Amino acid sequence: MAVTQDKAHRAWRAAERIKRLSDRLVGVGPIGLGLDGILAWVPIAGTVYSVGAGALLIAEGLRGGASVVTLARMGAYLAFDSATSTVPVAGWAVDTLFPGHLMAAKALQKDIEARHGPSALPESWDRKRRARAGRRGVKI
Repeated sequence: MAVTQDKAHRAWRAAERIKRLSDRLVGVGPIGLGLDGILAWVPIAGTVYSVGAGALLIAEGLRGGASVVTLARMGAYLAFDSATSTVPVAGWAVDTLFPGHLMAAKALQKDIEARHGPSALPESWDRKRRARAGRRGVKI
């Protein structure tokens, strides 16, 4: 079954949400921290979240019509990310610093853009732009 451009771009946006929630809730330069990194320090919860978010990304990859190579790359990133969260302390630290969901989501987004053209986020997702405009009294 052929994947429409609209379906593919919806998968792209879903991957963006998962990426931000898992690995970029708070970002300082190239370093980001999200629910995956925070929950890594909570036994069982970190693994459950990591596997669940990874499964959602793979499902979006299937919905978006990603290639087998992209799905395999995503699976490798997500398997490593989830496996590290099972090891106490040292693994949790690695899981906190390794942005597996972010890397998998970017791989999916690149694949979708190559097949269906660029996708754009709704303007309401651009927090920085809204914050700057709000300080200047500009309505968006």
